[in-house]
Amino acid sequence: MKLDKSRPDDDDDDTCLSAGPPPPPFAGGAVVNGGDCDEVYYVPPFNFAMVDNGIFRSGFPDTSNLPFLQTLGLRSVIYLCPEPYPESISEFLEANGIHLFQFGIEMCKEPFVNIPADLIREALKVTLGICYSKILHLCSLICPTDTRNHPVLIHCKRGKHRTGCLVGCLRKLQKWCLSSIFDEYQRFAGVKARISDQRFVELFDVSSLKNTPMQFSCSKKR
Repeated sequence: MKLDKSRPDDDDDDTCLSAGPPPPPFAGGAVVNGGDCDEVYYVPPFNFAMVDNGIFRSGFPDTSNLPFLQTLGLRSVIYLCPEPYPESISEFLEANGIHLFQFGIEMCKEPFVNIPADLIREALKVTLGICYSKILHLCSLICPTDTRNHPVLIHCKRGKHRTGCLVGCLRKLQKWCLSSIFDEYQRFAGVKARISDQRFVELFDVSSLKNTPMQFSCSKKR
């Protein structure tokens, strides 16, 4: 299996995608190079990474990423953009029994950034498996510490700002120091890192979620 992460980061626009390109030919759940079946490529979405056990992050996936996503055995996707989900990706989620949770966070450029703490908190609850109310389809009730949402993929458009804020708030719950949280944020945001995002994470109140038992590797006592 080969991973291809050669996707260019040449798009400055934070508006989420409305549709993906036509799907490439694939066999056995993997993209086939040249159609000769001797080289198989799985293509992760842009900015893809593992956050913790059962939690992944990325930019907006397109149809070329679907074979790779299928290998993750996803149960849920947390989508942080307000635009409708592309039909081609929605059909993939439905066919694979993947729950889609949408939290429509508008993204404005500095200095007019206004990140809604209530939506970040609701998205965190879904990530942690707490009872939720904002579900796009396939409704079901999740009890505290229930990980049936996992594996879960968190994404916005480029996997930088909205996703970075949500993951940063999760790190606060995991008791990471701020310098480590900001280092991780900047690693994904690169030259597009925003002071306003980091300030939001620094000031985000996790007190209402502090008593939530977490079953993640970074939270386990050694």
